[in-house]
Amino acid sequence: MERNNQLHRQVTLMRQSLFDQGYLDEQFVQLEELQDDTNPNFVEEVVTLYYRDSARLVASIEQALDKSPLDFNRLDSYMHQFKGSSSSIGGRKVKAECSQFREYCRAGNGEGCIRTFQQMKREYATLRKKLEAYFQLAKQAAPRGTASRST
Repeated sequence: MERNNQLHRQVTLMRQSLFDQGYLDEQFVQLEELQDDTNPNFVEEVVTLYYRDSARLVASIEQALDKSPLDFNRLDSYMHQFKGSSSSIGGRKVKAECSQFREYCRAGNGEGCIRTFQQMKREYATLRKKLEAYFQLAKQAAPRGTASRST
């Protein structure tokens, strides 16, 4: 019982750190509010779908950045989609990098786009690792296989 309480505290602290460090925003909380006993892994499933589907957009952006001259309208369109997907899971830092990338597109700044894209990929990968660790710990705290919300 004490171990389970300790795990729940760890989940709560880990979750809070994701907000405190700026990785997540209020949208993540809204996703959690949609999770219930009929779909106890809803948030994890949405995040998994985000990473699966967004990989295609990341690859498209990489390919578009390799072309010369850069098609800033196409890059902006891809990043607009990626930003929307990132917003839907509450990926705050990723979303901020997407916004910066789009500003560089509007300014026709290829160097800025490339630099910001690299930073965005780092934030994207970091968020993924942190969320995977969070969901894993949440499953340990709720052995029924549910990554239940810890508030």
